[in-house]
Amino acid sequence: MGDLLRQRIVDTGRLPLFCFFVALIGAFVFTRINVRLIRAKIGWFRNVNVGEMHIHHVVFGVVLTMLGGVSGLIVSGISQTWYAVTAAVFGIGAALILDEFALILHLHDVYWEAEGRTSVDAVFIAIAITGLLLLGLRPLGWERSDGTPQGTWLTAGVIVLNLALAVVTLLKGKIWTGLAGLFIPILLIPGALRLARPGSPWAHWFMAPGARRPRPRQMARAERREERWRRPVIRAKIAFQEFVSGRHDLPSTRRRIRR
Repeated sequence: MGDLLRQRIVDTGRLPLFCFFVALIGAFVFTRINVRLIRAKIGWFRNVNVGEMHIHHVVFGVVLTMLGGVSGLIVSGISQTWYAVTAAVFGIGAALILDEFALILHLHDVYWEAEGRTSVDAVFIAIAITGLLLLGLRPLGWERSDGTPQGTWLTAGVIVLNLALAVVTLLKGKIWTGLAGLFIPILLIPGALRLARPGSPWAHWFMAPGARRPRPRQMARAERREERWRRPVIRAKIAFQEFVSGRHDLPSTRRRIRR
């Protein structure tokens, strides 16, 4: 195990990324355990409050990402070991921030509401992308050119094409396909060519009744496909998310976050 870690992680210069990856997962799991114990009012686990003001853990995340990021810039060229330590600090801060991504997005305390699942999606996406980078996959099919003008233009053309396909795929509402396609570009071709999801920006612009040239038949097909194929997948995803992070089904008790 130690030899594998050295060959695949240390010798390839991925130790800081590996430490970020492990810290991100560990901090997310620890945070979710902590907040679930707080929610259940078990033992000494309580929210952090200053007077009547509740301090969300995203605040600690911002402090840690600043500390880890700036420290990493300082030590990156000095010590690989300390660079890995700062990457781990950055990963802990990123986990705390992403775990309350929905709060930042909605400017409401929606942690245990349905909208709070967005935070779990954000963490899962961050873990997936970091894992693909650890495997050595390069985003958008980027490869070092051979130094010739033709090679440089070819590399640039491949990147631009893959980026365009990724944007179309994401606009069609296929988030996971688009993100995976950044590292496995072949996935972007069916993602960009196939029918958009009914709630996606692409469907709103080009298929819905309010579009300049509505396409009711395509919209009906998209809705049938969503109900037949997508809904069961979403239910399975929500079940897994709530197994990991707790149920997000409390009645609405939103508190607006003051700007």
